[in-house]
Amino acid sequence: MKVILGIVLIFLVLMVTDDYTEQRQDMVERQILSRGITDAETISAMMKVPRHLFVPDDMRSQAYFDYPLPIGYGQTISQPYIVALMTSSLQLEGNETVLEIGTGSGYQAAVLAEIVHHVYTIEIVPELAQRAEAVLKDLEYSNVTVRNADGYFGWEENGPYDAVMITAAVDHIPPPLVSQLREDGRLILPLGNPLYYQALTLVEKRNGELFTRHVCDVQFVPLTGFAQGQHVEEDLDTTGEKAEEENADEKERAEPGGYTLCSPAVVLLVLAGAVIILWAFSSRTLSK
Repeated sequence: MKVILGIVLIFLVLMVTDDYTEQRQDMVERQILSRGITDAETISAMMKVPRHLFVPDDMRSQAYFDYPLPIGYGQTISQPYIVALMTSSLQLEGNETVLEIGTGSGYQAAVLAEIVHHVYTIEIVPELAQRAEAVLKDLEYSNVTVRNADGYFGWEENGPYDAVMITAAVDHIPPPLVSQLREDGRLILPLGNPLYYQALTLVEKRNGELFTRHVCDVQFVPLTGFAQGQHVEEDLDTTGEKAEEENADEKERAEPGGYTLCSPAVVLLVLAGAVIILWAFSSRTLSK
């Protein structure tokens, strides 16, 4: 039923078109629906938000491609699939107040704003915060508020939040963000070594305890600011956090900026390499 509703929403959105509508439709069909994301609200939001307006002008032709893009200051706009995956994982219903840590280009905030009541988003780089705020204002996202600050400490005066999304890698869950998360709220983040691969982790707060679930493997740019000076190794057993069992059949690897290696081209390269190795080995054996 969700798949059918999602497809219907896509066609309704297509009634209002721009020069990039076909590219957005192709992005949703090939990169999102084909990978199992069927949440109707997420699909509708990904079809509506003009991703090309959030990337540098010289990269607009690549805006809807299946990989992240640099936006300056060592930051990126995440792969479309990762944006959709993180959004759908929060299981948003529409009346939530969401805190985003790491505004970046403002694209993720816009996607969230299409679904929820209000988005508070924090960006530590002043230039990115100003740029994102300007684009969001031009697109009339009145339910997004941007702040230039260190997101590690959250935005206490507007909490508690129904959901929190961290869009940069950190090796622990920042305590201030946990305290600002509403009971029964959800938090999603790339958790692990900021300089290597991380586990995209969904955290649920129930009765004051944190329950975590692994979503997939990813690689994001590091969360800067106070988080870079912290090296906390959290033991989920000793801190009261309880890891729930993961039933995923496969884990996806990732590249910088929130990117998963799901591309058929990667699979073909691996297969080609295997064939070459086998051919070389066979040739060597026959020559003996």
